[in-house]
Amino acid sequence: MSEVLELKTIHDYNEFLGLETLNPLVGIVDFSKVKVLPHRRKVGTFYAIFLKEKVHGPITYGRGKYDYQEGTLVFVGPGQVAGIDDGGVTENPQGYALLFHPDLIRGTSLGKRMKEYTFFSYEVNEALHMSERERQTVLSCFREIEEEVQHSIDRHSRSIIVANIEVLLNHCLRFYDRQFATRRAINSGVLARFEALLDDYFSSDKPAELGLPSVAWCADQLYFSANYFGDLVKKETGRSAIECIHLAVINKVKDSLMGTDKTVGEIAYEVGFQYPHHLSRLFKKVTGCTPNEYRAGRDQA
Repeated sequence: MSEVLELKTIHDYNEFLGLETLNPLVGIVDFSKVKVLPHRRKVGTFYAIFLKEKVHGPITYGRGKYDYQEGTLVFVGPGQVAGIDDGGVTENPQGYALLFHPDLIRGTSLGKRMKEYTFFSYEVNEALHMSERERQTVLSCFREIEEEVQHSIDRHSRSIIVANIEVLLNHCLRFYDRQFATRRAINSGVLARFEALLDDYFSSDKPAELGLPSVAWCADQLYFSANYFGDLVKKETGRSAIECIHLAVINKVKDSLMGTDKTVGEIAYEVGFQYPHHLSRLFKKVTGCTPNEYRAGRDQA
């Protein structure tokens, strides 16, 4: 495996491709202007959105590999390693990329909203697969940004470029919503596996040993990134993944309260709480009563 190429600036990336840098904080790459694309794993300090239409070989990204399909959009955040790692090259590549540095959006409304665009932390196999109409929308946004980047820099440049990037990212949110919706049948299978995972977890000794399962742990067990998994669960159930975990643990606690004479403290440790009052607080938040009040209702029935 070759050494990861560190790209500290957008200029570094352009230099790697043999392209001119027009703006140090943002750039549009037209891969048709690159005669030969060396295959390297790279890590940058900037955001990148890739629409590559001719790539030979799988892309290494995060923990896995992915074969691009035409019309696929992949998002890479600062500090993420991505690229082809086979020592080869792609001749006459096709496609586009948008690169923008966090400093470009710092202090802007987009900068404050970037955490909403969770797809920058998705695994590459969770890429956005676009229809031709969606692809044309993305290309139109790229062209708008490219036109402004090629314009002489003035006091309006930054605000116009940032506004266009925000429009693009909002389109991508919409397209991901469509992708989640069109994959509903597949997603229902994921939710069933999630429920089974939680059932198995709380029926084992793991809670006492490891504590409550985290969203990241559940996502990893189901082969998703934490952000993609959280977004999928939220869109399918209306609840966050952590809320689903809390509901699962509360149901387990209810079973113990109704079916055994164990103390609340004993039950708390069994389901993964370090302190009983943490369970009592969550139980009341979810059910509206304390564990002891819930058990008292059983005894009165």
